[in-house]
Amino acid sequence: MTERQPIFETVVRPHRSLNVFGFRLLMAVLVVANGAFGAVMLARGAWPVTGFLGLDMLAVYIAFRLSYAQAAAFERITIADNALVVSQIDGRGRAREWRCPSYWASVGYDEESDERGVLTVRSHGQQIEVGKFLHPEARISLARELSDALRRARTFATAV
Repeated sequence: MTERQPIFETVVRPHRSLNVFGFRLLMAVLVVANGAFGAVMLARGAWPVTGFLGLDMLAVYIAFRLSYAQAAAFERITIADNALVVSQIDGRGRAREWRCPSYWASVGYDEESDERGVLTVRSHGQQIEVGKFLHPEARISLARELSDALRRARTFATAV
């Protein structure tokens, strides 16, 4: 039996507004600025300030590295062969998969439970939250796309 093309497939990744070049440029600017300020403080006899400037640089570097590590997380949502499959991979590479019949799946978007909105996929009393790291407008757009794809899948299933 040959596997059919998916009716719907999307990969959702966290958005990072600063690419690697931007990160290096930001770190270079911070090093130069902190170096200049540190030199002024050394010249005035306030040498302990330079140590705190170094700690400041280290904190910024660690924060960005942790942010980039989380950027490895993604979700793959696929509708194919009468099944909806949500695969969630976290920043450490751990996978979680949720599967249900696409005919019985429904999409819910709840704006009231959280200020950013919660997008869920439900079937047979079970549900999974998708698009957690998307901003609200992108989450609403994903909800529409997923609802339309499930409608097409139901139409395709009844036609076959």
